Amino acid sequence: MATTQTSTGTGVAAPAPVDAAPDAPPARRGRRRPAVGTGLGLGTAVLYLSLIVLLPLAVVVWRGGKDGPGYFWQAVRTPDSWAALKLTLVASLVVALINLVMGTVIAWVLVRDRFPGIAVVDTLIDLPFALPTIVAGLVLLALYGATSPLHVNLAYTQIGVVVALLFVTLPFVVRTVQPVLLELDRDMEQAAYSLGASQWVTFRRIILPNLAPAMLSGAGLAFTRSIAEYGATVLISGNLPFKTQVASVNIVGRIESDNIAGAAAVSTALLLIAFAVLILLDVIQRWAARRG
Repeated sequence: MATTQTSTGTGVAAPAPVDAAPDAPPARRGRRRPAVGTGLGLGTAVLYLSLIVLLPLAVVVWRGGKDGPGYFWQAVRTPDSWAALKLTLVASLVVALINLVMGTVIAWVLVRDRFPGIAVVDTLIDLPFALPTIVAGLVLLALYGATSPLHVNLAYTQIGVVVALLFVTLPFVVRTVQPVLLELDRDMEQAAYSLGASQWVTFRRIILPNLAPAMLSGAGLAFTRSIAEYGATVLISGNLPFKTQVASVNIVGRIESDNIAGAAAVSTALLLIAFAVLILLDVIQRWAARRG
């Protein structure tokens, strides 16, 4: 194709215009396909979660309700099971509230204070995680039983049940609050102090709102663990029906008496309670996040 040149005022030939390239066809935009590794990992995770968690829970719920709501409610409302459920829920609520406060205090001390032996104390917090719960029950029975070296006999009492649950659930609150305290921006506190705010006002207006979601999560985990605890309570409680028998021990008693359907019904009740508590905590945390 011939081109022409035109002269400019300076006597230099201007470059010839270049024909524009034809428009390229628009790129085909399709849905992005997931990577093979991502799909394989997701499938493996779902399969493992189903086999280990979802299917066993589904079988328990099915076994507890297969005879209809009437039988389910009747199995839950038998005098011994109802008394065990009430004791379990009340004791778990008390334990969650106590550990909500004391777990936060211990986490605060481990993060903000420095004292000899702090590494030992920080390690001991995880001891209930590593110690078999039946061993924990034996230790508590030896320490607070009839032959207590402290001359404090809590064996076969409801207070003994609460102490056992406090022992096994304390790490949940401490280990949930501690990382949040470590990441908390100290400059906001210093700014509040420089503006004349007291320590209590600074804690209530700046620190507590940041800690509240972690505190609620830890308390919720402590509550759900408490309603399912067996090993730490079976020895110190004495398994006295209508007095110190908790729901998990009642379930084991039903299984031993070959009442599998009744045991599944009480287990389903505990499962529904735990699930409701976790959903409630998640809703509260999402609401708090939206409110800033």
